[in-house]
Amino acid sequence: MNLEGVNFTLPEIQTLLDGVTVGGHSLQDETIALNQVKAWRFLFDSVERDRFSLAEDFVCELHGVLAQREALTWGIFRDGGVTIAGSDYLPPSADTLPACWQQLMEKYKPALLQSDLPQSEMHPPEIDIEQTYTDAISIFLQMARTQFFYDTNKRLGRLMMNGVLLVCGLPAINLPAKKQLEFNQLMLGFYSSNDEQPMQIFMRVCLEKKFLEIMSV
Repeated sequence: MNLEGVNFTLPEIQTLLDGVTVGGHSLQDETIALNQVKAWRFLFDSVERDRFSLAEDFVCELHGVLAQREALTWGIFRDGGVTIAGSDYLPPSADTLPACWQQLMEKYKPALLQSDLPQSEMHPPEIDIEQTYTDAISIFLQMARTQFFYDTNKRLGRLMMNGVLLVCGLPAINLPAKKQLEFNQLMLGFYSSNDEQPMQIFMRVCLEKKFLEIMSV
């Protein structure tokens, strides 16, 4: 998986996981890299143990892993206002965040309910694959736009997006480093308009072609 905002090779990541610092990188970058690896491990474990959910407690627990010693606070919704660099859009006030999350959870809970359907070896044929990808991507987008936390909102949203996909037996979406600039530009447009369509198309483009071919069989 591509790690957002850091430039580490796989051997360097393994070195960090072994508890050894890597030359040429700041301690902050090391923290960001390790947190992302730990968050992915937490996500995979949660999916495997059937613990993944859209509950507020779960998303806060995942944020606690992802943003530890990186954000102003971690594991809890923000308690103050925030802005988004490069955008005039202002996210909702902190006192509305629990209600915002409840609305998001209720809207997208049906996407997770599909995971209870009988599964084939490749993916559950009964699942509406197109709608599941739409819902999962929308979860990411609305989490990023609402800014539930002081930091790491896009990273967290993408983890939750992929959690939904993995629970439903579908391939995760990984953002290639070469598409990072286009991603950032499209996100700025989304923040202002709340029009998901350009980002829905872009995120699907990030799916590996071999996975799309498998799902079309």
